[in-house]
Amino acid sequence: MNVEELVAIDVHTHAEVSAGGHASLSAELFGASQKYFKEHPRPTIPEMAAYYRERKMAAVVFTVDAEHATGHPRISNEEVAESCAAHPDVLIPFASVDPWKGRAGVREARRLVEEYGVRGFKFHPSIQGFSPDDRMAYPLYEVIEELGAIALFHTGQTGIGAGVPGGGGIRLKHSNPMLVDDVAVDFPELRIILAHPSFPWQDEALAVATHKPYVHIDLSGWSPKYFPPQLVRYANTLLKDKVLFGSDYPVITPDRWLADFDKLEIKPEVRPKILKDNAARLLGLGGQKGTRQP
Repeated sequence: MNVEELVAIDVHTHAEVSAGGHASLSAELFGASQKYFKEHPRPTIPEMAAYYRERKMAAVVFTVDAEHATGHPRISNEEVAESCAAHPDVLIPFASVDPWKGRAGVREARRLVEEYGVRGFKFHPSIQGFSPDDRMAYPLYEVIEELGAIALFHTGQTGIGAGVPGGGGIRLKHSNPMLVDDVAVDFPELRIILAHPSFPWQDEALAVATHKPYVHIDLSGWSPKYFPPQLVRYANTLLKDKVLFGSDYPVITPDRWLADFDKLEIKPEVRPKILKDNAARLLGLGGQKGTRQP
């Protein structure tokens, strides 16, 4: 991957369908997502590679493993990793391991990093049905920290299950970013990304990210024109080295996100940090080594 030639690094994209046509969500939850986010395509990973290559961008790709809570089989982490490995100029593989899988999940996480080159792990506490500070998940965090991988947590409300009776069983409380604060304390070397503007807990996310040196925030899932003013203010100042571009593709395209980001009042010297430099450092791309911020 030639980082210098990239215009941006999108740290938040979803593999929604496998090569064989298996969907990442049940029909009920996917239908709710489509209604919430409007109609959107479901590209394969090779199609995602072509899409980002055309735009001279790189993308982190992952799925969500929530088999325990939903009963719906995930897309294979191995498929995601192997498909990304076939397009190393633009795709970066993350994985997802359901914390409820216990020791089997820990073994899988180690194997995915050591044998498949996975760079991080996506957690969606609301869909997976666990609180990030539940000690049940700690052995999984331990191996992720040990291997120098990244833990990316969905935070805030989710469009998944929106409008379904009972929200499809999805509990929003699990995605309060303050619950990740314990994780950052108990695993002080673990690199963490809080995904999305964390409605209705934006201030909590900003507090954790400014206090814990390895905690970052990605800006995915929202058009920048809807960002809370305090998020924009912190991105321009205290968190300028810890805020990351993410789109949530395919539900939001990087084209739309970047067009709205151009209109946001972000300092010229901060824009390249958010769009590429911070992610390149965190991911250790282009010879850069992930480092803590003071």
